[in-house]
Amino acid sequence: MNISKHEQRVLHELALGGAIHYERYENGKIRDITCYTRDGHILTDCTLPVFLRLKKRRFIRSQSGRPYRASKLGIEAVRAQLNQR
Repeated sequence: MNISKHEQRVLHELALGGAIHYERYENGKIRDITCYTRDGHILTDCTLPVFLRLKKRRFIRSQSGRPYRASKLGIEAVRAQLNQR
């Protein structure tokens, strides 16, 4: 499956335990997102268009109003990368 470089970076961080926090408008649409790594740092590659594309492809999901995390399909779609510790 074709995944852009930015989508790949975001999915990799989410697969390692990161989360995407969001804010909604009054009508329920998402207006702002912030992607956090598992260490608490903010990932700047995660923009609203990247988020919407990942959501449309069902690579990320949210349950019961919690932050978005990588779904099983998203974890399978991301290519293996070395963990840079």
